[in-house]
Amino acid sequence: MNIVITGGAGFLGARLARALLARGQLALAGAPAQPIACITLVDQIAPPADLAADPRVRALVGDLNALLATGATQPVVRAQDHVVFHLAAAVSGECEADFDLGMRSNLDTIRGLLQACRNLKTAPTVVFASSLAVFGNSPEQPMPEVITDTTLPTPQNSYGIQKFIGEQLMADYGRKGFVRARNVRLMTVSVRPGKPNGAASSFFSGMIREPLAGVRAVCPVPPDTAVALLSPSRTVTGLIRSAEASDAEWGARTAINFPALTTTVAEMAKALEKAAGAQVASLIDWTPDPVISKIVLSWPVRVSADRAKGLGLLPDADFASIIDEYLSENPRKT
Repeated sequence: MNIVITGGAGFLGARLARALLARGQLALAGAPAQPIACITLVDQIAPPADLAADPRVRALVGDLNALLATGATQPVVRAQDHVVFHLAAAVSGECEADFDLGMRSNLDTIRGLLQACRNLKTAPTVVFASSLAVFGNSPEQPMPEVITDTTLPTPQNSYGIQKFIGEQLMADYGRKGFVRARNVRLMTVSVRPGKPNGAASSFFSGMIREPLAGVRAVCPVPPDTAVALLSPSRTVTGLIRSAEASDAEWGARTAINFPALTTTVAEMAKALEKAAGAQVASLIDWTPDPVISKIVLSWPVRVSADRAKGLGLLPDADFASIIDEYLSENPRKT
């Protein structure tokens, strides 16, 4: 079993790679499990040292569009590759600030990758990480109170538009039999370790991560702002299950919503206080940012994920359990 992960050196890609390597096998699309022989990690940066040291890991470092264009010498996908997890993307805030960056990173890459898969003539399984940002609220077309798997996407920012176009390209390449298409809509993943990124949702991790490290953090939205979250571990579980589901289990080529815990930033701050104390929670600065607020407040917060539930995927029980998971993996220094 050979696997490709674009964005493979990033937080989610590296975590997915570690989970797959620890499992040692994958039961692709309902078939019997096969040992994992190689995982190709494609990213603009080198993979973490632990992954680079694993003999089953192949690293391709560079711009994905450039690698796809010069793939004759080091192809991103090869005939022996069975499944591709496409996680690489420019994030929401970056795409809104730099339109051309978003189009190159999110639209050109998915088309180039799908065409490379088509050229193989082996119909590999492609799991595409789309986003809840394909849904957006506007006065002209208000969102329903609860988003379902069949709700019409109405993106209100460039990132959401690009992800929705990616879903449609995936569906058409799947319809034509060029790939086995698996579109999945990720929720905001929290709590992420590491440094902040350019996503409008980055503060949902930062307002927990930084105070736990003794650093002040900014929450740029009002305390009653609601959000749909999923922990890193459940996100990775969902990605793997999406590759392993049989065609009958998967159903339509349209995207599925991953499950979500709906909470508010005030409740997140209270969970932080309960886990680490009032002094830590006091490191959150409630400083409004109208640009970020406009993006975040356009996203849905209540999500029905019936198709994901049918695959055995469930939301986190509460935000306290998400903080516990983060602390177990990232112990506080005393």
